[in-house]
Amino acid sequence: MSVTETKGATRTGRDWAQVVRPYRDADAPRALFELAVTFPPFAALWIAMLLASSHGLAWLSFALAPLAAGLLLRMFMIQHDCGHGSFFPGKLANDWVGRAIGVLTLTPYDHWRRSHAIHHATSGNLDRRGIGDIKSLTVQEFYALNWRGRLRYRLYRHPLVMFGLGPSYTFLIESRLPFGFMRKGAMPWLSTMSTNVAVAIAAGLLIRGAGLWPFLIVHLPIMVIAATVGVWLFYVQHQFEGTTWRRTPAWRQPDAALWGSSYYALPPPLLWFSANIGVHHVHHLSSGIPFYRLPEVLRDHPELRDVGRLTLWRSLRCIRLALWDEDNGRLVSFREARRLRRRSVGADARKA
Repeated sequence: MSVTETKGATRTGRDWAQVVRPYRDADAPRALFELAVTFPPFAALWIAMLLASSHGLAWLSFALAPLAAGLLLRMFMIQHDCGHGSFFPGKLANDWVGRAIGVLTLTPYDHWRRSHAIHHATSGNLDRRGIGDIKSLTVQEFYALNWRGRLRYRLYRHPLVMFGLGPSYTFLIESRLPFGFMRKGAMPWLSTMSTNVAVAIAAGLLIRGAGLWPFLIVHLPIMVIAATVGVWLFYVQHQFEGTTWRRTPAWRQPDAALWGSSYYALPPPLLWFSANIGVHHVHHLSSGIPFYRLPEVLRDHPELRDVGRLTLWRSLRCIRLALWDEDNGRLVSFREARRLRRRSVGADARKA
């Protein structure tokens, strides 16, 4: 699909990019307000969890962890907007707020910003996969692997790895080095190493004041929950029924952005904690729109609510999707891929 009907006219992804362009203006007072309703409550919750655990109420600390994780996730989304230069009007404010939040989210801001920009520039392009996205193979590529390669990919795509071990590994371990950019100059190393030093200093001060075990009891559950939810959101934003992938000759960035990204229609509280990142099709169409203005786009252009719409319940079906079927232009499960493979082999045998 490359067009959509609205008010009797046909609009392409490029047309829609022009329609939403006026929403790109950031607002400094609104940005400061969003920070004020996110970081102080997170800090207060963190302290409350520490006090609860130090007074033998570890159960209360664990009970508050999901709420604190939601606020940490929201801070990551603020960092995400800073990386796009869309949270504050000025670059300096965006970059330094993004770097500061990166210490809390364990994410080297400048290095992440570069890889995420590549993700936006290549999303939905089958010939430019591999940086800033979830590894995805076509059915043909999967069956061209030997049994070890297939096993590795199946393990990688297994829910217990993708949404269990994977998120913690990504934020706690993988982000400590500039994987994929080892030989891409000094910036990735400077970004990751300076973030590591800042994380070590901040963690050291907290551990010195609170103790190692209280610190881990409080912060580790927050990080694990926030990382898991963050990976889930990123997954369903592109790995869903109805997404589009194209080879380079047929790939167009605005169309891939709009129809290759989902509109995750979450309940209002979850939209707030996720900073409207569920309006992902509009975000990919114009990444310069601040998250606090994305609802305005849907309000003024309600036809965009029907593009790539995904509800919370329907999103659970995305877990089984693992391979791109180029012949039919859709994501399929391993079981469906096996059935397609058998059908193809049978057809070739009959021709022979």
